[in-house]
This record gives sequence, C-alpha cells and structure tokens, in this order.
Amino acid sequence: MTITCLDLEGVLVPEIWIAFSEATGIPELKRTTRDEPDYDKLMKFRLDILEKKGLGLKEIQDVIATIDPLPGAKEFLDELRECCQTIILSDTFSQFAAPLMKKLGQPTIFCNELVVAQDGKITGYKMRCEKSKLTTVKALQSCGFDTIASGDSFNDLGMIQASKAGFLFRSTERIKKDYPQYPAFEEYKDLLAAIKKAL
Repeated sequence: MTITCLDLEGVLVPEIWIAFSEATGIPELKRTTRDEPDYDKLMKFRLDILEKKGLGLKEIQDVIATIDPLPGAKEFLDELRECCQTIILSDTFSQFAAPLMKKLGQPTIFCNELVVAQDGKITGYKMRCEKSKLTTVKALQSCGFDTIASGDSFNDLGMIQASKAGFLFRSTERIKKDYPQYPAFEEYKDLLAAIKKAL
C-alpha cells in the first residue's frame, strides 16, 4: 500500500506569498522556502513585515481568492488520485489553503494553523508538529504504508529522502544541483509517469 505525498505551493498552486508580494508591492515577501531553509525564521520575517505594514489575514485571503491552480495541476491530481491514495503535505495554513482545495477538487491536506486576533491581525502560527512533512511520512510508514514524495523546496527534502521514491518538481537550480540523486521534472505528465512506475 502506497501513499503519494505532494507539496502544495510551487507544485500544484502558485506560491501564495509571492502572489501577495506582487499584489502589495512588498518585494521582501517574495522570500519562500526555496530561499530560506529555516521555516521558523522565514515566518517570523513575514509576520514582522505584516505588522509594520498593517496587513492582516483578510488582505492575504483577498489575494488568495484570485489564485487558480497551476495549469494542468487539477487534471494531474485527479489522475494521480485514481491510481493511488494522495495527501498534500504543506507548511501553509488552513486559512490560506481552504479556497485552493475547493479549486483542486477537495484533496486531503495536512497543513498548519495561523493564530489570528479578532481584528484580523496575524499574531503567530501553530505547526502541526516539528518537521511536519518528514514526521507525517514517518507516521504513515509506521502504519504500514510505503510513501512516494514530491516537492520543490528545502522543506520537502526530508519527506523525499525518507520515502521509497522521491522526486523534485519545478525546483530551483541550486536544489537540483545539490541533490542530483532525485529525478527532477518540469511537466506533470513526466512526474505522473515516474510516480506510477514507482508504485
């Protein structure tokens, strides 16, 4: 029994923080897990900027409402879910992910939670668990599942390394160069073929 674990942003949907950066004209918010391996450091950096600019959850959700899945993502996910169980493992937050899951056909997603004040200000965040993607993959394996994993960023490497098969998808040149042992794909059809072969 195999479960495929996929990253969300950069793999199935555009990077939310990059879209928000472009909408608000705040270039610093373009920084993502592709650039910063330390997620805690990255989120504190983001929340500090939101605080200084007086931006909250509503402003981010307004931008998310304009985001569609990447071209071909839903079709890829539909076909993948026909051949194996699939879970999206993301370091995003439920308050960000919900509208995007509707557009992707309501796949299962494990993600984190923002702490939001009554006035809509984001005051913090709660991670599901430490090293959430790797921890989840190991938990699935402890239940008797094999895992296949794919993602694009530093925070995906743990689950890719721990799985019976792992693939990079639309990753950075740096990550591809540093981890040449993992096949890297740019097109959904190629990733789908690799996953099917690994099942």
